[in-house]
Amino acid sequence: MSITKESDLSGMQKASEAVAYTLKKMIQHAQPGMTTKELDEFGAKILAEFGAKSAPHSTYGFPGWTCISVNNEFCHGVPSDKRILKEGDLINVDVSAELDGFWADNGGSFVLGQDINQHQKLVNASKEILIKTINSIRGGVRIADIGHLMESEAKKRGFKVIRNLAGHGIGRALHEQPNELLNYKNKSDQRRFKKNSVVAIETFISTTSSFATELNDGWTMVGNKGGFMAQHEHTIVVTDKAPLILTEMNEIFR
Repeated sequence: MSITKESDLSGMQKASEAVAYTLKKMIQHAQPGMTTKELDEFGAKILAEFGAKSAPHSTYGFPGWTCISVNNEFCHGVPSDKRILKEGDLINVDVSAELDGFWADNGGSFVLGQDINQHQKLVNASKEILIKTINSIRGGVRIADIGHLMESEAKKRGFKVIRNLAGHGIGRALHEQPNELLNYKNKSDQRRFKKNSVVAIETFISTTSSFATELNDGWTMVGNKGGFMAQHEHTIVVTDKAPLILTEMNEIFR
């Protein structure tokens, strides 16, 4: 969507606050011995307190309120009472929701407790790349150039990007134009970011895989060559200067 009036901005701020606060509290609440379903239900209660509706659940019939992916699961992990979190797990939580007709999206990967499996380097790379990416977005900047920046920064750090996952426009629906905000340079993409547009910018930084494939549950995605992936995501408003980060409250950069 494009922000054309004050009510648009305030609506997006409220929806973004709901998902950002929920993500922050879920990351803080996660602990070894907890199931991913317990963590999901914790997040669902927070969303409900805001009066927000889970986007994946209401839009796609996803069997959970938030997406929680663990270790080799790259994204869209289904919360389960059989999946028990352990010390050192690489966890990704993705929270998106609708509030009063406005939609916001954010996510973050983190290591649970001590980094006994050496995942922190990957997590840090994903955060650093998203920070650099967001700081480079302005109205008029080529979308493909931002994808090139993401991939170049990943390669510098010894990582890959996932080529079939992407950021997207957002606002009045979960996925809007501009869609396919890729983590690599698509030379045929001549689009540019537009001032006042709202987009969900996200990294997909991987150790060994370049594509994500779907498991038999119809939701969870893993790497085509295995390995691990870290994702961080903010909903932002594009401006002439540094973007306005609507989901900054999630504190994923800390």
